[in-house]
Amino acid sequence: MIKRSKLFGNKTRVTFCLPQAAVDGQVSVVGTFNEWEPGRHELKPRRDGTRTVSVTVGPGRYRFRYLATGGVWFDDEVGDELLV
Repeated sequence: MIKRSKLFGNKTRVTFCLPQAAVDGQVSVVGTFNEWEPGRHELKPRRDGTRTVSVTVGPGRYRFRYLATGGVWFDDEVGDELLV
């Protein structure tokens, strides 16, 4: 699941959320907004059984994927593209 929150100016906070049980080990969201750098935006466990991370971006079209421990790549249920 992806949530968007408008911030001051033309920035948007995008929160990436996965169920804790979706995949074992650590998971990062990587994409054009962070130069595809693994580990830079690692999803952290929450008390509600999910893991999340928020990224602030400007307007644009971004590509992204999740990267889990062991080099396992997977897409969000909405696909691999984000329009902000």
